[in-house]
Amino acid sequence: MNTFPGPRIIVALDYPDPEPALTFVGQLKPSQCRLKVGFELYTRSGPAIIEKLVGRGFDVFLDLKFHDIPSTVAKACAAAAKLGVWMLNVHVLGGRRMLVSAREALESGTKRPLLIGVTVLTSHEAGDLAEIGITSSAEAQVTKLAALASKCGLDGVVCSAQEAASLRSIYGDQFCLVTPGIRPLGSARGDQERVVTPLAAVQQGANYIVIGRPITQSPDPVMVINRIINEIAHS
Repeated sequence: MNTFPGPRIIVALDYPDPEPALTFVGQLKPSQCRLKVGFELYTRSGPAIIEKLVGRGFDVFLDLKFHDIPSTVAKACAAAAKLGVWMLNVHVLGGRRMLVSAREALESGTKRPLLIGVTVLTSHEAGDLAEIGITSSAEAQVTKLAALASKCGLDGVVCSAQEAASLRSIYGDQFCLVTPGIRPLGSARGDQERVVTPLAAVQQGANYIVIGRPITQSPDPVMVINRIINEIAHS
Protein backbone atom coordinates (compact mmCIF):
# COMPACT_ATOMS: atom_id res chain seq x y z
CA MET A 1 0.00 0.00 0.00
CA ASN A 2 1.30 3.46 -0.92
CA THR A 3 0.54 5.88 1.93
CA PHE A 4 1.81 8.88 -0.04
CA PRO A 5 -0.95 9.99 -2.44
CA GLY A 6 -0.75 11.14 -6.02
CA PRO A 7 1.35 10.11 -9.05
CA ARG A 8 4.24 7.81 -8.25
CA ILE A 9 6.33 8.61 -11.32
CA ILE A 10 8.81 11.47 -11.01
CA VAL A 11 10.17 12.51 -14.40
CA ALA A 12 13.74 13.81 -14.24
CA LEU A 13 14.03 16.94 -16.39
CA ASP A 14 17.69 16.52 -17.27
CA TYR A 15 17.80 19.31 -19.81
CA PRO A 16 20.54 21.91 -20.32
CA ASP A 17 18.12 24.77 -21.02
CA PRO A 18 14.61 25.73 -19.90
CA GLU A 19 13.06 25.99 -23.37
CA PRO A 20 13.27 22.29 -24.35
CA ALA A 21 12.34 21.30 -20.81
CA LEU A 22 9.17 23.40 -20.88
CA THR A 23 8.33 22.19 -24.40
CA PHE A 24 8.62 18.61 -23.19
CA VAL A 25 6.53 19.30 -20.08
CA GLY A 26 3.81 20.67 -22.34
CA GLN A 27 3.07 17.08 -23.33
CA LEU A 28 2.49 15.93 -19.76
CA LYS A 29 -0.27 16.22 -17.19
CA PRO A 30 0.15 16.81 -13.44
CA SER A 31 -2.25 13.92 -12.83
CA GLN A 32 0.21 11.52 -14.52
CA CYS A 33 3.54 12.42 -13.00
CA ARG A 34 5.65 14.73 -10.90
CA LEU A 35 8.81 16.50 -12.09
CA LYS A 36 12.39 16.58 -10.84
CA VAL A 37 14.70 19.55 -11.38
CA GLY A 38 18.38 18.87 -10.75
CA PHE A 39 21.70 20.69 -10.87
CA GLU A 40 22.01 21.34 -14.58
CA LEU A 41 18.58 22.80 -15.26
CA TYR A 42 18.45 24.75 -11.99
CA THR A 43 21.92 26.22 -12.50
CA ARG A 44 20.93 27.36 -15.97
CA SER A 45 17.42 28.57 -15.15
CA GLY A 46 17.35 29.37 -11.45
CA PRO A 47 14.15 29.68 -9.42
CA ALA A 48 12.22 30.77 -12.51
CA ILE A 49 11.99 27.20 -13.82
CA ILE A 50 10.50 26.02 -10.51
CA GLU A 51 7.94 28.81 -10.53
CA LYS A 52 6.91 28.02 -14.10
CA LEU A 53 6.48 24.31 -13.42
CA VAL A 54 4.56 24.91 -10.20
CA GLY A 55 2.45 27.45 -12.08
CA ARG A 56 1.48 24.71 -14.53
CA GLY A 57 0.19 22.62 -11.63
CA PHE A 58 3.08 20.15 -11.26
CA ASP A 59 4.56 18.89 -8.03
CA VAL A 60 8.28 19.62 -8.23
CA PHE A 61 11.09 17.69 -6.58
CA LEU A 62 14.10 20.03 -6.22
CA ASP A 63 17.07 17.66 -6.37
CA LEU A 64 20.03 19.76 -5.23
CA LYS A 65 21.26 17.48 -2.43
CA PHE A 66 22.09 20.26 0.00
CA HIS A 67 25.26 19.49 1.98
CA ASP A 68 26.90 22.33 3.90
CA ILE A 69 27.06 23.83 7.38
CA PRO A 70 23.72 23.65 9.23
CA SER A 71 22.78 27.33 8.94
CA THR A 72 23.48 27.45 5.22
CA VAL A 73 21.42 24.33 4.52
CA ALA A 74 18.57 25.56 6.71
CA LYS A 75 18.36 28.82 4.76
CA ALA A 76 18.50 26.97 1.44
CA CYS A 77 15.66 24.68 2.50
CA ALA A 78 13.54 27.62 3.62
CA ALA A 79 14.16 29.35 0.29
CA ALA A 80 13.16 26.22 -1.63
CA ALA A 81 9.96 25.93 0.37
CA LYS A 82 9.03 29.50 -0.56
CA LEU A 83 9.29 28.50 -4.23
CA GLY A 84 6.48 26.01 -3.65
CA VAL A 85 8.44 22.79 -4.20
CA TRP A 86 6.74 19.57 -3.23
CA MET A 87 9.92 17.76 -2.23
CA LEU A 88 13.58 18.61 -1.67
CA ASN A 89 16.60 16.69 -0.51
CA VAL A 90 19.69 16.99 1.63
CA HIS A 91 22.69 14.68 1.89
CA VAL A 92 22.58 12.59 5.04
CA LEU A 93 26.38 12.67 5.20
CA GLY A 94 25.96 16.28 6.33
CA GLY A 95 25.30 14.88 9.78
CA ARG A 96 22.76 15.20 12.57
CA ARG A 97 22.97 18.95 13.20
CA MET A 98 22.58 19.75 9.52
CA LEU A 99 19.63 17.39 9.12
CA VAL A 100 17.81 18.72 12.17
CA SER A 101 18.42 22.31 11.06
CA ALA A 102 16.99 21.51 7.63
CA ARG A 103 13.87 19.95 9.13
CA GLU A 104 13.32 22.79 11.58
CA ALA A 105 13.67 25.36 8.80
CA LEU A 106 10.66 23.84 7.06
CA GLU A 107 8.36 23.58 10.05
CA SER A 108 7.37 27.24 10.12
CA GLY A 109 6.13 27.35 6.54
CA THR A 110 2.48 27.18 5.55
CA LYS A 111 3.07 24.50 2.91
CA ARG A 112 5.79 22.18 4.10
CA PRO A 113 7.58 20.15 1.39
CA LEU A 114 8.73 16.62 1.97
CA LEU A 115 12.34 16.50 3.18
CA ILE A 116 14.25 13.50 1.87
CA GLY A 117 17.76 12.36 2.71
CA VAL A 118 20.23 11.18 0.07
CA THR A 119 22.03 8.02 1.19
CA VAL A 120 24.25 6.38 -1.48
CA LEU A 121 24.11 7.44 -5.12
CA THR A 122 22.86 4.73 -7.47
CA SER A 123 25.94 5.32 -9.65
CA HIS A 124 28.24 4.16 -6.84
CA GLU A 125 29.83 0.71 -6.81
CA ALA A 126 31.85 -0.84 -3.98
CA GLY A 127 35.08 0.50 -5.46
CA ASP A 128 33.73 4.05 -5.56
CA LEU A 129 32.75 3.87 -1.89
CA ALA A 130 36.15 2.45 -0.90
CA GLU A 131 37.95 5.33 -2.61
CA ILE A 132 36.13 7.85 -0.42
CA GLY A 133 36.79 5.92 2.78
CA ILE A 134 33.54 3.95 3.10
CA THR A 135 34.47 0.33 3.71
CA SER A 136 30.98 -1.03 4.26
CA SER A 137 28.80 -2.24 1.39
CA ALA A 138 26.38 0.09 -0.32
CA GLU A 139 23.49 -1.68 1.38
CA ALA A 140 25.04 -1.35 4.84
CA GLN A 141 25.83 2.32 4.27
CA VAL A 142 22.27 3.02 3.12
CA THR A 143 20.89 1.32 6.22
CA LYS A 144 23.15 3.37 8.49
CA LEU A 145 22.31 6.68 6.85
CA ALA A 146 18.58 5.91 6.69
CA ALA A 147 18.63 5.31 10.44
CA LEU A 148 20.16 8.75 10.98
CA ALA A 149 17.64 10.39 8.66
CA SER A 150 14.77 8.78 10.56
CA LYS A 151 16.15 9.83 13.96
CA CYS A 152 16.44 13.41 12.72
CA GLY A 153 12.81 13.51 11.63
CA LEU A 154 13.22 13.46 7.85
CA ASP A 155 10.28 12.17 5.84
CA GLY A 156 12.30 9.48 4.10
CA VAL A 157 15.32 8.80 1.95
CA VAL A 158 16.52 8.40 -1.58
CA CYS A 159 17.76 4.85 -2.05
CA SER A 160 18.17 2.16 -4.62
CA ALA A 161 15.18 -0.14 -4.97
CA GLN A 162 17.57 -2.90 -3.97
CA GLU A 163 17.56 -1.46 -0.43
CA ALA A 164 13.90 -0.48 -0.38
CA ALA A 165 12.50 -3.77 0.93
CA SER A 166 14.73 -3.84 4.01
CA LEU A 167 14.08 -0.16 4.78
CA ARG A 168 10.34 -0.66 4.39
CA SER A 169 10.43 -3.55 6.86
CA ILE A 170 12.34 -1.42 9.38
CA TYR A 171 10.48 1.90 9.14
CA GLY A 172 6.98 0.97 7.98
CA ASP A 173 4.61 2.71 5.61
CA GLN A 174 5.10 6.29 6.83
CA PHE A 175 8.76 6.50 5.75
CA CYS A 176 8.99 7.76 2.17
CA LEU A 177 11.30 5.87 -0.20
CA VAL A 178 12.32 7.58 -3.43
CA THR A 179 14.15 5.36 -5.91
CA PRO A 180 16.22 6.60 -8.85
CA GLY A 181 18.05 4.24 -11.18
CA ILE A 182 14.76 3.04 -12.66
CA ARG A 183 14.91 1.56 -16.13
CA PRO A 184 11.84 0.09 -17.88
CA LEU A 185 12.42 -3.22 -19.62
CA GLY A 186 14.51 -2.73 -22.73
CA SER A 187 15.98 0.62 -21.66
CA ALA A 188 19.70 1.33 -21.63
CA ARG A 189 21.43 1.29 -18.23
CA GLY A 190 23.28 4.57 -18.90
CA ASP A 191 25.51 5.72 -16.02
CA GLN A 192 23.46 3.95 -13.36
CA GLU A 193 24.84 0.83 -11.68
CA ARG A 194 22.12 -0.33 -9.27
CA VAL A 195 19.06 -0.35 -11.53
CA VAL A 196 15.66 -2.08 -11.48
CA THR A 197 12.39 -1.94 -13.41
CA PRO A 198 9.47 0.27 -12.24
CA LEU A 199 7.40 -2.73 -11.16
CA ALA A 200 10.27 -4.28 -9.23
CA ALA A 201 10.95 -0.99 -7.45
CA VAL A 202 7.34 -0.60 -6.34
CA GLN A 203 7.14 -4.24 -5.28
CA GLN A 204 10.23 -3.70 -3.15
CA GLY A 205 8.53 -0.83 -1.33
CA ALA A 206 9.30 2.35 -3.27
CA ASN A 207 6.76 5.15 -2.91
CA TYR A 208 8.12 7.15 -5.84
CA ILE A 209 10.23 6.14 -8.83
CA VAL A 210 12.49 8.61 -10.64
CA ILE A 211 12.80 8.06 -14.39
CA GLY A 212 14.62 10.32 -16.82
CA ARG A 213 15.92 9.40 -20.26
CA PRO A 214 13.60 6.43 -20.93
CA ILE A 215 10.77 8.99 -20.82
CA THR A 216 12.36 12.28 -21.90
CA GLN A 217 14.14 10.74 -24.91
CA SER A 218 11.18 8.69 -26.05
CA PRO A 219 9.33 9.74 -29.23
CA ASP A 220 6.12 9.16 -27.26
CA PRO A 221 6.73 9.99 -23.59
CA VAL A 222 3.05 9.92 -22.69
CA MET A 223 2.78 6.36 -23.93
CA VAL A 224 5.79 5.36 -21.82
CA ILE A 225 4.32 7.02 -18.72
CA ASN A 226 0.94 5.39 -19.23
CA ARG A 227 2.57 2.02 -19.73
CA ILE A 228 4.46 2.39 -16.46
CA ILE A 229 1.31 3.56 -14.65
CA ASN A 230 -0.53 0.47 -15.84
CA GLU A 231 2.42 -1.75 -14.94
CA ILE A 232 2.54 -0.63 -11.31
CA ALA A 233 -1.19 0.02 -10.80
CA HIS A 234 -1.96 -3.22 -9.01
CA SER A 235 1.36 -3.87 -7.30
